[in-house]
Amino acid sequence: MRRIAIVFIVSGLYSCDQQKSVNSETPALYDSSYKTAVFTDTSRLEKIKAVFPVIDSLYKSYAAENHFPGIAFGVVVDGKLVYRGNYGYTDIANKIPVISSSLFRIASMSKSFTAMAIVKLRDEGKLNLDDPAYLYIPELRNVQYPTADAPPITIRHLLTHGAGFPEDNPWGDRQLADSDKDLMEFIGKQISFSNPPGIAYEYSNLGFALLGKIITNVSGKRYQDYIKENIWLPLGMTTSEWEFGNVAPEKLAHGYRWLNDQWNEETPLHDAPDGSWGAMGSMITSIDEFANYMALHLSAWPPSNAEDKGPVKRSSIREMHHPWRFNGMNPNYKYPDGRVCGIASAYCYGLGWSRDCDGRISIGHSGGLPGYGSQWRILPDYGIGVMAFSNRTYGGTGYVNTRVLDTLIKAAGLQPRQLPASAILEQRKSDLVKLLPAWNNAEASGIFAENFFPDYPIDTLKKYARELYVKAGKIISVKEMKPENQLRGAFIIEGVNINIEIYFTLSPENPPLIQEYRIKEIPKEKAFAQ
Repeated sequence: MRRIAIVFIVSGLYSCDQQKSVNSETPALYDSSYKTAVFTDTSRLEKIKAVFPVIDSLYKSYAAENHFPGIAFGVVVDGKLVYRGNYGYTDIANKIPVISSSLFRIASMSKSFTAMAIVKLRDEGKLNLDDPAYLYIPELRNVQYPTADAPPITIRHLLTHGAGFPEDNPWGDRQLADSDKDLMEFIGKQISFSNPPGIAYEYSNLGFALLGKIITNVSGKRYQDYIKENIWLPLGMTTSEWEFGNVAPEKLAHGYRWLNDQWNEETPLHDAPDGSWGAMGSMITSIDEFANYMALHLSAWPPSNAEDKGPVKRSSIREMHHPWRFNGMNPNYKYPDGRVCGIASAYCYGLGWSRDCDGRISIGHSGGLPGYGSQWRILPDYGIGVMAFSNRTYGGTGYVNTRVLDTLIKAAGLQPRQLPASAILEQRKSDLVKLLPAWNNAEASGIFAENFFPDYPIDTLKKYARELYVKAGKIISVKEMKPENQLRGAFIIEGVNINIEIYFTLSPENPPLIQEYRIKEIPKEKAFAQ
């Protein structure tokens, strides 16, 4: 690897050693009292297992209806592969059945491994995500941008499909066998841009090929080897591969195209040993091994004080999951069961993100190449995820995965993790209850931030509280705290006639003090469940 001795940035010059020190981290101090969200249903796994026959039926029916020669699928719950299923053949001519260890090319599902490798190199202090990409691929220094005011392409632009390159499916699929020499010659002939960098989302296989080249240049080894050594092997992914020729014939899922009412075997697209295009989509793996990778992603949630055992930090995985670049909104999105539920979507680092009208957050990625189609998706708040691989050209499995996840949640009655109230929220709740409704000596209580009484005059506080308490009648109970986070939440005071909701937020001081407060009537039928 050629070492870059001096880095030019807007604020001046600094060496790579200095750059590394900027990224290096000291051990974090943390609050051992931090409350982590938990599942409150102790029988959730048993309820999930009861739905397995339905899940099996959904996948097998979908495979038959869409002419998949074979399909492999799996369900991951709380970091474990709890169900796996298979249908059809990996090799039609020899009637070799699909099993959970069969190796499928997963196409663009490879992108998150490339992104994870980049983030790991960042964590090691070897690059910065907002660095211009030309610092690591010098050939990019002479790229002609579409406008004079265009910023240089950064690594983050490449990670989030924001470099300004045009959407390049299916052209990019046919570049897998190109060498890095071919890639550099392609850059030398100038790249055609659809937008200036940084202003729009547009899916780019070229961008991830460049990330593969950055991994190679920065790590000093082929990106394939860096990912295998630093991600696959620590996760027990020992049979995963990049190139068809390295897979035992009896393990490989052959790829087929459904054409003229019959399956036609596709010519394999080989991965160049000296090329970076495979970073966008040449990975080959199994349900058994990909489950370990899904478990790593699920382990990043919720944030906690548990030991960080992964090959990549949990905080970095959560950074990968962040919706960095908005790419769509569909207010009329329709789930497979027919219900309409609006959804917003964005791109993360090698991953897609969505949030629907019910607040469900989904993270994952699809893949498609001649001979193959696949998708994986996790719902971090629910601790579950599904994956499905097919060996039919662009045989997508996103629709059936969505249906399976939705069915799981409804049939098993799953609820997301619940956040317990922090000790300070409970304390401030108790403090408030003692003051209400009279607010006697409130200003001398020491529980309110300095802004509180200027923002909430004491006479007004007393007036509203007394009116609602009179309307409520006899107080029956004070319900439990419902936190939004460690320093914000609400609780219900239950009256004979009406309920009263108290909402408050705490300041960043130590100890935190009440800075915001709201009190309102909640009719009995609308009071949130306790």
